[in-house]
Amino acid sequence: MEPTIDTVLLATDGSDPAERAAEHAIALAATTEADLHVLAVADAAASRMAEATLGEQGGDSVLNEAAREATGAVADLAADAPASPDVTTIVRTGLAHKEIAAYAQEIDADVTVLGTEGRSGLDRVLLGSVAENVLRTSTRPVLLISPGTPAPDADQTPYDELLFPTDGSEGADRALDWAIGLAAHYAAPLHALFAADASPFPTTVRSKQLLQALESAGNDAIEAVRERGEARDVEVVGAVASGAPGPTILEYCEDEPIDLVVMGTHGRSGLDRYLLGSVTEHVVRHGDVPVFCVPMRGEE
Repeated sequence: MEPTIDTVLLATDGSDPAERAAEHAIALAATTEADLHVLAVADAAASRMAEATLGEQGGDSVLNEAAREATGAVADLAADAPASPDVTTIVRTGLAHKEIAAYAQEIDADVTVLGTEGRSGLDRVLLGSVAENVLRTSTRPVLLISPGTPAPDADQTPYDELLFPTDGSEGADRALDWAIGLAAHYAAPLHALFAADASPFPTTVRSKQLLQALESAGNDAIEAVRERGEARDVEVVGAVASGAPGPTILEYCEDEPIDLVVMGTHGRSGLDRYLLGSVTEHVVRHGDVPVFCVPMRGEE
């Protein structure tokens, strides 16, 4: 079954980086004809601090008002968009990542959109604690928007060139479903990139034969993408490049007009946290392109 987007959840805190994430959430919802839910969470720890200073009612009032302003600003932004999705706003109090996960489950959100930097300004230490926790625990795709990400084109489709980094693993295969589906929806070419990385191997065994074997594996992985793409009339542009996956992906994004990266959160090792840190997080931390992260342990 091809993945579809009927409901998009945007988590916002009203910060400038969150506004950029809102622009992408609005564009995604509008171009997929999905409903957009906008959630702001009044942080529980901040609530306790505000209560200590302003009293229980005063503290709650200040934080809830700020959260309402954050969601209201997104609703206004959506109303002014060339194509405006249906918007529902909600405010909750608690731990941000837990409230985001709970609400995403309640509304059966197909995609959650987050900025990687919020009001704390700790932009990419570990994707920011909220974005990292949501991404690590989500069973549905998470679209991460970094502060330097360009705004989507308001007059055209938001994503014209998609990149799918592949390692040929099961995790990459599930992400491929989404990559092909999005490319087909936007009538966009899909770039398939395999990083032939010899660094995990001891220097004593690195040889021309090893590099040839890695390149052969890459060509096989790209051919599998091409075959899947042909079934959906998606143009696939394949590339095998030598180097570590994270830097190789970013270099490719600089050389090609990529405006959306679709990738699994982990691949061959099966170690969620390890590959999240080494590949997906590297791309988000150091790149300025939206990253559509697809967890391997997703719901069917």
